[in-house]
Amino acid sequence: MKRTSYIFLIIIFFSCASCVDTSTNIIKDIHIGLHNNNQLRIQIDVTTVKDAEVYAEYWADSAKDEKLLSLTSKKGLQHSLVFTNILPDTKYDFQLYTVSNGKKLQSKIYNFQSEKLAPWLQDQFKANYPMPELLPANFKTGFVVLNKREAPGLTYIVDTKGRLRWYNMIDGIGVKVTHFTKDKTIISILGTNDEPTSYGSSILEVNLIGDTVLYLKKGIGDLKYQIHHEVIKNDKNQVVTLYVEKRPMDLSSVGGNVKDTVVGDGILVLDNKGKKVWQWSVIDAFSPLKDPNILKDKKDWLHANSVCFDKDSNYLISFYNNGQIWKVNATTGAIMWKFGKDGTFKMPPDCSFSMAHAAHINANGDLMFFNNGIDKHQSEVYAIKLNEANQTATTDLHIKLPQEVYNDRMGSAYLINDTTVLCCCSKRHISILITKKGVLLWSLDTAIPPYRVEFVNKEELKDYFLP
Repeated sequence: MKRTSYIFLIIIFFSCASCVDTSTNIIKDIHIGLHNNNQLRIQIDVTTVKDAEVYAEYWADSAKDEKLLSLTSKKGLQHSLVFTNILPDTKYDFQLYTVSNGKKLQSKIYNFQSEKLAPWLQDQFKANYPMPELLPANFKTGFVVLNKREAPGLTYIVDTKGRLRWYNMIDGIGVKVTHFTKDKTIISILGTNDEPTSYGSSILEVNLIGDTVLYLKKGIGDLKYQIHHEVIKNDKNQVVTLYVEKRPMDLSSVGGNVKDTVVGDGILVLDNKGKKVWQWSVIDAFSPLKDPNILKDKKDWLHANSVCFDKDSNYLISFYNNGQIWKVNATTGAIMWKFGKDGTFKMPPDCSFSMAHAAHINANGDLMFFNNGIDKHQSEVYAIKLNEANQTATTDLHIKLPQEVYNDRMGSAYLINDTTVLCCCSKRHISILITKKGVLLWSLDTAIPPYRVEFVNKEELKDYFLP
């Protein structure tokens, strides 16, 4: 739903509301305001005197050679255009183009002044990079995506200079986990402050204009569970998430009660209407009775914290409590292998991890993850080359992070290029860019503890943001 506020640009509103573009005699009037009451998204509402399509070219007054195009409106008399790439307290110019009966006409140049950020959005991020010449070229012009978990929930896109470039706020609920998709949308798990750190009960996907693409809520359709830690999309545009299952079980054979309960995890795949496509439960795939720690861990058994796709489109799922990463067949649900302590792979001598987060396949085809390192009080980054045929592995990358950013919960690590890694140390409220040799090049201090931080190249956002 689109909501527009015309309050902050009241001077512009009155100067443009009844203006007529005398050069074309097609544009009747223009209203300028905020899109969805967001200070970094400007909405231009245009009325034309005859059916037309309308789009705009816009730019900061101080950067006339760096122009962006809005999307083109549908043919009609009423048109709403949304401008992104807005910096606070900055003067902008824009020019409208109308297309009617095959004829394109342009308006005169209009301008507006963006607002200063509200106090609660100011000073949220501080970037430090004493030697900018050492930063990778793609990183200098790129962006990071992160989230605020408490209500009101926020998703942020911040450039690597530490400037807030985009945000999306949701009143009354927190953004527990967020992910930038291949469709240039942001999909998130939403949850109340009463729900645990990365747990929620609904899924929201928004585009970079800030409009809702998808919304699924527990209790509607086949979303019957609390969800947690991960939400992604597959190649069929279906939603993949982790869910909580509370399974009644007889644990008397291992010293528990006849009527007991095991809280486990599963993978749930939904279409965009909330209809179940596929479901997998760890309790079905691996009996809790085979786990010697089940009585101790039954209230949060294994604790899955990430799911992603392997190169062959089967699932990789990481578990916090047993220090393992599993491969699960995306059709049959069979466990194909286990990597980690007491797993099926022969572990490399230089790979010892306890709690993995953000497990994924990196650009080199390696299994990469952030090791919280609780057992040795040392957080690390690993990238492992797996030989699935003979169940052996070799370490391709191992970085010990500085003790000052030791992070026992949450976190992530992603390759930026062949020599650097972006790490999120959530509990420390800091993300860092570090070389494979352990040299710190950049850091971002955050007022909030994000679950993880993802990097987005400027090419993926070129239609919405300029560096």
